[in-house]
Amino acid sequence: MANNNNGKMSREEAGRLGGEATANNHDKEFYQEIGRKGGEATSRSHDKEFYQEIGKKGGDSTSNSHDKEFYQEIGQKGGEATSDSHGREFYQEIGQQGGEARNGSGSNGDGKMSREEAGRKGGEARARQRQRGN
Repeated sequence: MANNNNGKMSREEAGRLGGEATANNHDKEFYQEIGRKGGEATSRSHDKEFYQEIGKKGGDSTSNSHDKEFYQEIGQKGGEATSDSHGREFYQEIGQQGGEARNGSGSNGDGKMSREEAGRKGGEARARQRQRGN
């Protein structure tokens, strides 16, 4: 036990012991509930800019501590999770919306496929790929 000069327990030691006692007395649901309450309280006391700032800081920190392979792996996992939970219509719809948002509708006049068309075809191809895999 860490003591200061007058024989009392240090704040660090008291905090550690208190945390251990709390952990021994409460289950997962307790921590989920206090986390939810804390998140709600925080959201009431902070604005959009606060969350943008902490998001940027977190993203900067993550990008400094991870390499290209990390992002490829989490992108792959995210894509697979999305694929598992969405059907063909989802991919067609987002492909169409993406194409319309980025390039308007239809061909862009230079003989190349429009982004809308590419998105639609990509959605259809992904849907076919999923059907073959099931």
